[in-house]
Amino acid sequence: MTSSLPGSRELPASQYDLTTYMGRVRHSMSITDPSTLLAGATGLDKAKRLVIEYKTGKLQQMTPELWQAKKIIDATLHPDTGEPIFLPFRMSCVVLTSLVVTLGMLQPGLGTAGTIGWQIANQSVNVAINSANANKSSPMPTATLAQSYAIAVTASCSVAVGLGRLVPSLRVSDGARNVLKRLVPFAAVASAGALNSYLMRRGEIGRGIDIYPALPKDTLEEDGKSDHDAPALGRSQLAAKIAVYETAASRVFNSTPIMTIPPMLLYYIQQKGAWYKRLLAREWVVTRPKVATVIPIGVNLGLIAVTSFTALPLALAVFPQKQYIEADSLEEEFHGMGGVGGKVWFNRGL
Repeated sequence: MTSSLPGSRELPASQYDLTTYMGRVRHSMSITDPSTLLAGATGLDKAKRLVIEYKTGKLQQMTPELWQAKKIIDATLHPDTGEPIFLPFRMSCVVLTSLVVTLGMLQPGLGTAGTIGWQIANQSVNVAINSANANKSSPMPTATLAQSYAIAVTASCSVAVGLGRLVPSLRVSDGARNVLKRLVPFAAVASAGALNSYLMRRGEIGRGIDIYPALPKDTLEEDGKSDHDAPALGRSQLAAKIAVYETAASRVFNSTPIMTIPPMLLYYIQQKGAWYKRLLAREWVVTRPKVATVIPIGVNLGLIAVTSFTALPLALAVFPQKQYIEADSLEEEFHGMGGVGGKVWFNRGL
């Protein structure tokens, strides 16, 4: 991110109002915009030069070109190391990376081996993304990472296989049973995603996270500083619990539409879609069984892609990343230590 580049003058956090949900949605859309993946080394170098010129005072005002440069850097560089994040695991590539795995998990008739295989693949991708974007100033021990991965895989496979065997035995109509079968991957992904997020960050609850006093906005703008420049008041375990629990919840908010809307729409299209039935009835489809198999997979892939790109910024924006809270609602040692309005803030993370 831009904080990793030289210069004493900080760029504004966003061109949108992060105190409102829609402002955070627009900001999240910027972070997850896959067009930043096309910048390449040349585009990144140009963006760095522009940002450094602003941070060193050579440029005085934010311009559309400078906002675009910030967007590219925020989507590409790790805030702690200043190095590019491995492309498949950047937030701007999360949807594209997860798309193949998500599609695989939603395929009907996988069997036990296929279900377990895709759940393992999904948790492997989740761990890789979380690790690539983790706080490098306090890295997670390898043993803890391995333990979190193993528990998440076990949980997702247990839920997926257990529900997969339970649903056929339920005394419900065939239509209801087909719907429930398509929701099994959602239950597995949602539960494992939240568990994975909690396990990978549970150490923060024990150690606590840094909290900072809220400073006057006009003072910060005049000085060109960030309120992160103020010394931390200390570490709060209560703030850490809020950060970890909200992040786990956001994983569920993200996976819910992705794992429920596409399979339900596909089921409706297959049962009621006149255009879909006409397509499958065409001679060039009927005479080619492989094409008839690929068509529903293609429709499902399109539904998943649209839902994923829509859901991710909506889920990321539910809770603000930079979260303000009353100092008196935290541990007693922080009572009365708040800044503007008696508030402090902490970085929830993604």
